Amino acid sequence: MSTVVDTRDDSASAEFHAFFERHHRELARLAHLLTGEADAADDLAADALLALWHRWDRVRDAEHPVAYARGVVANLARTRIRSAVRERRRVALFWSGRQDRTEGPDVPAVVDVQGALRELPFRKRACVVLRHAFDLSEKDTALTLGVSVGTVKSQTSKGMAELERRLGHGGSGAPASGRVRSVGAPLDATEGGHR
Repeated sequence: MSTVVDTRDDSASAEFHAFFERHHRELARLAHLLTGEADAADDLAADALLALWHRWDRVRDAEHPVAYARGVVANLARTRIRSAVRERRRVALFWSGRQDRTEGPDVPAVVDVQGALRELPFRKRACVVLRHAFDLSEKDTALTLGVSVGTVKSQTSKGMAELERRLGHGGSGAPASGRVRSVGAPLDATEGGHR
């Protein structure tokens, strides 16, 4: 009887290892794009995969295990962002009472896509990233985020419009998704360096 359990455990372990090898890089890239933090991307992907391992029986029986994994990464990224926002508010509150303020802060002249993405509300950012950086269909994006296809359509459209406004590409004539993808391409190279 214990041999059957050991074999099943070995089988589950092998399946999970294969899943890890296939999807870790993609999940880390998703975390990077959602949070804008290259250093935290591997940690978030690892945390997500650890959570998946603890629920592996449920995950491997799921209709779309990769969508489930992306959803876990998205939830962890959302939690991290909320925590960072709370921390920034505490720091801002602390410093707001101080008198020594700098005049004319140094504002960068060029806003890159990652910076503009960080400015989007989380759901819009997640929809834009999954649709345009990961080339997921509306249905797969909805499945990943646990929302309706209609929500994905509206949030992606609104997110892209905000990105265009923030990046100043209103009249270029090029499709918005092409700009996001073209700027997203170098992220792959960067991503490879931090794995």
